[in-house]
Amino acid sequence: MPELPEVETVRRGLVGLVKGATIKKVDIRYDKMVTPDAKKFASMLKGRKIIDIDRRGKYLLFRFDHDLTLVSHLRMEGKYSVHDHSEELNKHDHVIFELENGQDLRYNDTRKFGRMNLVPTGEEFTIGGLKTIGPEPTPETLTVEYLKQRVRSRKRGMKSFLLDQDNVAGLGNIYVDEVLWMTKIHPLQPSNTLTDEEIVNLRQNIIDELKKAIDFKGTTVFSYLNADGHAGNFQNELNVYQRQGQPCHRCGTLIEKIKVAQRGTHFCPHCQKLR
Repeated sequence: MPELPEVETVRRGLVGLVKGATIKKVDIRYDKMVTPDAKKFASMLKGRKIIDIDRRGKYLLFRFDHDLTLVSHLRMEGKYSVHDHSEELNKHDHVIFELENGQDLRYNDTRKFGRMNLVPTGEEFTIGGLKTIGPEPTPETLTVEYLKQRVRSRKRGMKSFLLDQDNVAGLGNIYVDEVLWMTKIHPLQPSNTLTDEEIVNLRQNIIDELKKAIDFKGTTVFSYLNADGHAGNFQNELNVYQRQGQPCHRCGTLIEKIKVAQRGTHFCPHCQKLR
């Protein structure tokens, strides 16, 4: 599933490709993907101009004139790309935004898990996961004081804690494994047992790792592509994710893989001891 760096990379690409474009019509080939119903969705967007594209956590927020916002969650396999309107559609292109400039913004999703919600601007935080989403992982919003309070008030394994978008926005399986390795915290370490030093270091590693991943245009492990159709490069920088059986870059111990919160989880048994 695309995580914050991948979604931010897609956002930046889309801003360069479609910001300022006007929707001529919308062709919806899988009705369950959009809210409200397909007919109303298409009608509301006809003639609307894309003013900007924002991001909150793993959600893209397309801002249209007339105070409309499209909230898009890519889920597992969702991708946006821009094509000439004359170019043949892919069988997994499920929502096609035909633009007045002769191009299409196409949403492709092999698993059909992605969702789009069109709402009046200002109501986007009434939708699903955005209602309770935690702070963005930036120095200004993810403060030491907040993280201490949140960590100490819960007794959950740290991987489960960090995967919960109510605690910190944007982290997923890959980057949780990475920041826990960086901070030498076992994935199952109860959150309320972390020391002040560990919390401070964890916060900084979250901020630094996601920023670095954005600079590398995200991680391509399976099928992630950015809006230009290119893969990310951060997979070459990973220290622990999908490196089971390989030596730890820090101590040489072989990386192990277990299942935590129903996710494949990678860690170094020497560097990340469970206390």
